[in-house]
Amino acid sequence: MDITAAQLTQLLNGTLEGNPDAVVRQPARIEEAGEGDLAFLDNPRYEPFAYTTKASILLVNKTFRPTQPVSATLIRVDDVRSSLAFLLEKFSDLLHPNGAIPQVSENASVHPDVQIGMGTSIGVFSVVEAGTCIGANCTIYPQVFIGRNVRIGNNCKLFPGVRVHHNCVIGDNCTLHANAVIGADGFGFAPQPDKTWKKVPHVGNVVLKNNVEIGANTCIDRAALGSTVLHDGVKIDNLVHIAHNVEVGKNSVMAAQVGVAGSTKIGENVQLGGQTGISGHITIADGTRVQAQSGIASSVKEPNQALFGAPAFDYNDFIRAYVVFKNLPELQKKVRELEKKLREINSEI
Repeated sequence: MDITAAQLTQLLNGTLEGNPDAVVRQPARIEEAGEGDLAFLDNPRYEPFAYTTKASILLVNKTFRPTQPVSATLIRVDDVRSSLAFLLEKFSDLLHPNGAIPQVSENASVHPDVQIGMGTSIGVFSVVEAGTCIGANCTIYPQVFIGRNVRIGNNCKLFPGVRVHHNCVIGDNCTLHANAVIGADGFGFAPQPDKTWKKVPHVGNVVLKNNVEIGANTCIDRAALGSTVLHDGVKIDNLVHIAHNVEVGKNSVMAAQVGVAGSTKIGENVQLGGQTGISGHITIADGTRVQAQSGIASSVKEPNQALFGAPAFDYNDFIRAYVVFKNLPELQKKVRELEKKLREINSEI
């Protein structure tokens, strides 16, 4: 897609500095961009690349003040990250057209009573079982499995290898990336007198509300009873596990390799860094922010806290404690020297 700087500026409601006829065909990273590329700068650490980039157009914040000449045409916007997200969505639509040629592949296995909305496509070797309803303008890519009595809303994308098990519900504008598994059994086993384990059947489901995005190879388990629920706007990275009967509040996000144990309630606008572990049967208050590789073993009751460590506690307290921890060998050496001097003083008295 060729687009001029003038057209981009109008599209983004930005301010143009440079050649309005500069043309770009694709987005690229600022350190790798070449002629015909659109790059962006939103992190001060990458500012040196602004003066060396070969990009034709550079997207920057209105507050950016260059300290050296910039060869690229600048488009200034209020928020680079939001503008970039808007543009990348446009590029993505070109690469993955949502139902551009709506059709059900003759190599797909779709039960006769499945309801399919207008503009929805189903790719080769996908399976859709009885009682399922798929809304309008959805794209079901090849090799997707959708079980019995599933409900999928409008404008959804299910990428190759996605599995949605029976009775699960997916809202509007949801995206499930490759090999995500929605509605597998939760991890439930009852100990027996002979030391074996008896499986506890899981007869609930998973409910994804509207505007939810699930990363590749992420697993969201069905509830034992009731529903595992992800509310509107939840965004989940790759390789995340959400156990049975978990509830995740609106607009919460989780980075890769987060694990949330069963029956935990996560509030709204919560941010969980990569490899965070959350114990079961606890609650996490709205606005909680947890640093990567932290562990939450008990309920977080006060909202908008920043936590770090395992078990996690206040972020700033953790940083101060970690500084001391790194210096423990030197502190131990000083303590021993002081103890030696005290013994010498005492022996002279």
